[in-house]
Amino acid sequence: MSQSSNNHVKLLAVACLAALLITEWRTVSAAQDAQADQPPAAQQGVPLGKFVTVHSPIDAAQLGRVKNAALTLQSAAIKQKRKAILVLEITQGSTEYHQVLGMAKFLSSVELSKVTTVAWIPKTVTGHNAIVALACNEIVMHPDAELGDVGRGKSLEDDDQRSVLSIVRKVDNLKVSPALAQGMMDPQLAVLKLSLGPAADKITETRVVSQQEAQRLRQNKEPILKDEVIWDAGITGKLTGSRARRLDVLITKTCETRLDVAETYDLSGDAMREDPALGNAPKARVIRIEGMIDPTLEAFVNRQIERAMSSGANLLIFEIDSPGGYLLPSESLALNIASLDPKRVRTVAYVPVKTYKGAYSGAAIIALGCDEIYMHPDAQIGDAGPIEMHEGGQFQHAPEKVLSPLRGKLRQLAEKKHRPPAIAEAMADKDLIVFQVTNKRQPSRIWYMTESEFEENKEEWIKGPVVPESREDNLLTVNGRRAHALKIAEPAVHDLDELKLRLGIPATDKLIVLESTWVDTAVLVLNHPVSVFLLLVFGVACLYLELHVNSGFLGIVAALCFGIFFWSKFLGGTANWLEVVLFVLGVGCLAMEIFVIPGFGVFGVSGALLLLTSLVMASQTFGNLEPNSDLKKMTETMLTLGASVGTVIALAMVMNRFLPQIPILNQMVLHPPGMSPSALADEPQLRPGSADANGIAGSPAVGQLGEVFTDLRPAGKVLLDGQYLDVVSEGPYIGRGQQVEIVSISGNRVVVREV
Repeated sequence: MSQSSNNHVKLLAVACLAALLITEWRTVSAAQDAQADQPPAAQQGVPLGKFVTVHSPIDAAQLGRVKNAALTLQSAAIKQKRKAILVLEITQGSTEYHQVLGMAKFLSSVELSKVTTVAWIPKTVTGHNAIVALACNEIVMHPDAELGDVGRGKSLEDDDQRSVLSIVRKVDNLKVSPALAQGMMDPQLAVLKLSLGPAADKITETRVVSQQEAQRLRQNKEPILKDEVIWDAGITGKLTGSRARRLDVLITKTCETRLDVAETYDLSGDAMREDPALGNAPKARVIRIEGMIDPTLEAFVNRQIERAMSSGANLLIFEIDSPGGYLLPSESLALNIASLDPKRVRTVAYVPVKTYKGAYSGAAIIALGCDEIYMHPDAQIGDAGPIEMHEGGQFQHAPEKVLSPLRGKLRQLAEKKHRPPAIAEAMADKDLIVFQVTNKRQPSRIWYMTESEFEENKEEWIKGPVVPESREDNLLTVNGRRAHALKIAEPAVHDLDELKLRLGIPATDKLIVLESTWVDTAVLVLNHPVSVFLLLVFGVACLYLELHVNSGFLGIVAALCFGIFFWSKFLGGTANWLEVVLFVLGVGCLAMEIFVIPGFGVFGVSGALLLLTSLVMASQTFGNLEPNSDLKKMTETMLTLGASVGTVIALAMVMNRFLPQIPILNQMVLHPPGMSPSALADEPQLRPGSADANGIAGSPAVGQLGEVFTDLRPAGKVLLDGQYLDVVSEGPYIGRGQQVEIVSISGNRVVVREV
């Protein structure tokens, strides 16, 4: 063989080898893609599911929502080779027939051949909306709910009845026969349930038929062993869930809650949470909860939620990195998040590994208030037990009277978000033991219960091992992987990009983080103790100066200081209108005491107490479960107020001494009629009958006598040399007509005593 031939053979061999490698690579790549599309082995036996609420009236928008959810669900089911179940929660209301018919036709069409449609009727549904339930493959009802009476007491048009009956036949729901559906549309039709069989002791078939069809069967000598009337002629055709279950018609099962429906069809907790976007790209906003949780942070997060909702967001991601904080703000924030309408917004807690590496204590409670929890595999959640500080600075767990209400709140949050309440309670109760249990009818279904819960439901569950993290003298704390296994969190995610993928946010979309505005920064600064101290000092000082200086500017400044104080407390979450009302009443009482009805000090004392109460209440929240926390916070508030008052008193002493000598301000100082400015500067007082600096005789002086014109209680008026002078007694009451002597003069304050 020539050299050229050898080269050709070599080239041919190389080409064949390359072709084999390319073929193998494509095969492996296709296998990897197919494997990537498959769900984890643990989920392959769990059907895909989605709950969608069909609001009334049913219009084109409602039909679009249902179509988006159904087709998206079917696409995922085909791709993952899993069973798909679409649960439609149908509500009461009035809808045009043609709108309902459009949705019914879609539900019964071949477009949804891979999806099982289930109508969930938690409350009574009558009228045209009931047709949507008849178009589903199965119907589940609350025992007390009613379904039927499509015409609301009247018969539908014949053409409309034929359209509905064609849909019922196409759906082929074994529990809904054409006769049963027709009885719901025509009150004049009697409907019966017949038991048929070849012999008197053996039933081989049951049928739901009209009265006319039953007569025809009897004429044909069919072996009717038993007949039961469902509706008589003239009775509106509707059934309760309990009666339908007893008759074994119309419905597959009765359920009391959405969770019961999910358990019936073995659906995951994610299926019960409705996505407000329904197939569209979510409009997401990120709200960060970082550091210590206190009323100021609670108010900040609530403002951020309002801003996000007003911007049209339908997905709120709470990025939580916190060691916890005050219990009351944590509970309040968690309950507020949990109360958001799930049909308008979807709430997600994301716990990354950052400064605190998790969500502890109050932060864990906030996370439990969200619809879903996503965690980094190494992030921690739990340790939500309240603690108190004892002598020596040692922390101890709070007593049962504090723990019991917290366990109730945690159970409430867990039940609302379809998580095991026992796991949530074990985060707060260090001695609570939790068991893993398995459902007897569905061995693949695993849950977690306490001993008492298991005893109440032991006919349905099989007790398994103890959850290790719930051992005695230990607050349950788990990482992201374990949290998913205990059904309190979704499968772990490593970063925000993976979270976006899991939430259906396009990779090209940038997550918008709601940052602090200037208002939030101002509130944070103004709620600092130093800022509070300065506001109170300036406010009281300006108010004191206004009483001595003939101007309105200082009064405006004082009002501005107190206004800023209450504004910051409003937005800081510690004040409300009650505190403002008490403050205004206190100022009013003091004004009455000074200017209107001087007396024994009732108005003055009441005004001072009202002012003090309003300032204390505005500076803190009450009702915290941590022992002595309210008292400790009130002590800090009182110290701040005391320091402010002490500073103002010191400033008043300085101002009384030097204000009359200041060149500009001394012309603005108020003084009694006929008294010279020199008297306010602590200069020697003029004796009776002498002249003042301006040559005016008769200025009041120490030792001068006068007659009481109005009762001194202790303030009032004295007739002095034919002129009336405002004075104050040394303390005791002095009646009208008594002789008094001036004992001291300080500024515009003239003190007298009875002769």
